[in-house]
Amino acid sequence: MITWILGIASVIAISAISLAGVLVLWLKDKQLEKILLYLVSFSVGGLFGDAFIHLIPEAIEASGFGVSVSLLILTGILFSFVVEKFLQWRHCHIPTSTEHPHSFAYMNLFGDAVHNLIDGLIVGGSYLVSIPIGISTTLAVVFHEIPQELGDFGVLIHGGFKKKKAVWFNFLTALTAVLGAIIALVLGTTTERFIPLLVPFAAGNFIYIAGSDLIPELRKDEPDFKKATLQVVSITLGVAMMLLILLL
Repeated sequence: MITWILGIASVIAISAISLAGVLVLWLKDKQLEKILLYLVSFSVGGLFGDAFIHLIPEAIEASGFGVSVSLLILTGILFSFVVEKFLQWRHCHIPTSTEHPHSFAYMNLFGDAVHNLIDGLIVGGSYLVSIPIGISTTLAVVFHEIPQELGDFGVLIHGGFKKKKAVWFNFLTALTAVLGAIIALVLGTTTERFIPLLVPFAAGNFIYIAGSDLIPELRKDEPDFKKATLQVVSITLGVAMMLLILLL
């Protein structure tokens, strides 16, 4: 019972971090517009960093660097492409607006939901090992989620969402962590069979979002050395944050 209580309480706390975007609600639109591309840049670094520093190494450690891991990563990329093409088919001739968000915003929500589901599986599974391991895993996920959720919030705003709607949708996707923890706690050790499949799949999804959707958005502006430099710095900080979490 204590394992269930701590496990569910931990993922609820992790989900609540998605509300970090509320901090941005007090910014005026012009202020938000100035930092928007840098939030997107930070998210690019976070997504790439998460995929290449956390998710792919974790998949390799669990299954070895074989064809199966590569195929699952490619499946994540291809699946993201197929889903996005379907969304673009429905919205292909309408420009980005508050009433009409671009598909990459929805793709980011999808990737975030998969990632949070995996977080929930890992947190729930860690509590099955021991309470101290569960607590330490929860703290690691919390430190990981804070910068990621702020970056995701920027992506949603850039995709045409209103600020309150972006916070709400971010919170809804975060709740998949609760679902993941419940699955882990119900199924117990058998959950280990699913994590090696979900981890590289999520990595492929994040690689697609960062490389195919977000980086092209950063390249749309007119060449500006200062802005470009700050974007590179923001991307680097996103990667550095993922690396720091790994080192800690």
